[in-house]
Amino acid sequence: MAIHLLAVLVVFALAQGLPDLARLRDFSRLRVWLGVLTRVGGGARSALGIFVPVLICAFIQWLLNGWMFGLLAFAFAVCVLWYSWGPRDLSEDVDAVVKAPDSDRRIAAAQQLRPDGDEAALAFEAPALVDAAFQSALKRWFGVLFWFLLLGPFGALLYRLTQLLAWSPTLAELQSEEGRRLARRLSLLLDWAPAHLMALALAVASDFDAVFQTWKSWHDRMGKGYFSLDLGFLSAIARASVDADVIAGDGYAEDVNDPLIELADARNLLVRVLIVWLAVTGLFVIGSLF
Repeated sequence: MAIHLLAVLVVFALAQGLPDLARLRDFSRLRVWLGVLTRVGGGARSALGIFVPVLICAFIQWLLNGWMFGLLAFAFAVCVLWYSWGPRDLSEDVDAVVKAPDSDRRIAAAQQLRPDGDEAALAFEAPALVDAAFQSALKRWFGVLFWFLLLGPFGALLYRLTQLLAWSPTLAELQSEEGRRLARRLSLLLDWAPAHLMALALAVASDFDAVFQTWKSWHDRMGKGYFSLDLGFLSAIARASVDADVIAGDGYAEDVNDPLIELADARNLLVRVLIVWLAVTGLFVIGSLF
């Protein structure tokens, strides 16, 4: 896990220091691969589209283990995690909204915050922007980070390919309805643990009572078990924690309705959640050394 944590830090540094590298994340080859599988019927096309590349990645990961004191495995982990990250940088998208010179360009920039699969126009309102920022953070940061830390490079690739096949509108025409439903269900399964760990870290990084009470109230109101694949609680606790954080930080209740203030605070909260994740991972790494 120490190598994985170091790879995460390197990818963070690349994302912040060399943001233009994100242009090299080209998933067009996935369209080519799905085209090769066009003669396979039913849901098998999507399944093969995901698992064949993932199995190849897992084999390379196993093959490189131990070579050159782990340097090759480390380099491979950095490359796969960087490729699976994003694909857009959330911080840059938030900055584009906050720093936009006029309302038209601000509204246009806000559309980039939508997670894949959400084609409806994003309303320029505080609750909608906060919700979009947290949903995108789950898809761009925390989902891929969780599976990378748990399984290594092939876990990150598994998460990214699943999300693309499940929600990318450009790949929908290359899949059957059955295959797309399979990919979407798998994406929800892969999102379940990261979403709950986001909630736990958010309780630590923000107002614990606001997060816990909102999480419990949402489940009581929806009448669903805690192991349901409906992750709507994330939107509810995101809005509650941002509202509580804005009021606690500035002392002005009316600021909870300001889209720019709430969006900027949502980004700050997400960074704090990320720090909590990395701190806990670091503790596991230190514990494993003794």
